[in-house]
Amino acid sequence: MTKKLSIIAFVLLCALCAHAETLVLRTGARVKGSIVFQNDEVVILRNAEGARFQYPRAEVQEILTVETEEEETAQAEEDNIGTSKKVSVALELGGGAACIPNGALGGGFSVDFLVGTHHIGDRHLFVGAGLGYHGMFIKGATYNFLPIQVALRLPLIEQKHAPVFGLALGYGVALSKDYKGGIYAGLDFGYRCQINEKTAIALVASAQFQQAKMSVTETIEGNTFTNYTGRFLVSPELKFVVFF
Repeated sequence: MTKKLSIIAFVLLCALCAHAETLVLRTGARVKGSIVFQNDEVVILRNAEGARFQYPRAEVQEILTVETEEEETAQAEEDNIGTSKKVSVALELGGGAACIPNGALGGGFSVDFLVGTHHIGDRHLFVGAGLGYHGMFIKGATYNFLPIQVALRLPLIEQKHAPVFGLALGYGVALSKDYKGGIYAGLDFGYRCQINEKTAIALVASAQFQQAKMSVTETIEGNTFTNYTGRFLVSPELKFVVFF
């Protein structure tokens, strides 16, 4: 008889655990167990050890079943993925050398601000567009451009620490009447660390190419002529990138 009672008690305990609820209190605390009694004044809950606890109904904000909790968790995960697919920003700061091929050598810097998405499918792939400010100082002359660009930043493996490849293409607007802008292109390769679902940092080696038409003044037979000659400005840089 005692053995039968033990079996019945075990079955009842399993049934209670299978139909466990969670009380969400107004303080934000959550208490798990099985409701043994409730009315408009009080809720009595039994925990897994069999102890009973009584809570005033006014202190209970919500009663969740196992199914409700699973749906709530699934919805939270879906919302988190949805959030990660929303707008992301990439801020890129770079500095290094600058040169005109077969010409003079100097230095340069770049600041790029890109807006796009940092999560496509199961990949932390950044695709976006934006504006930059690039300055080059070559042989006593200063060349400043505003590159309007579309950009891709692709981790080669989907891990926290991964090599990353980048590509940008656009048009650099000249900020002086002494030269004219043209096609802009950038190529990056480096290392990226994924901090959390929406935030990452990267350190990359970058090669940037800016087409420019430079003014050349010539004097022929006492007459002065100004012409524009097409050149490419090349800027190898080291860049620090923040995705957020």
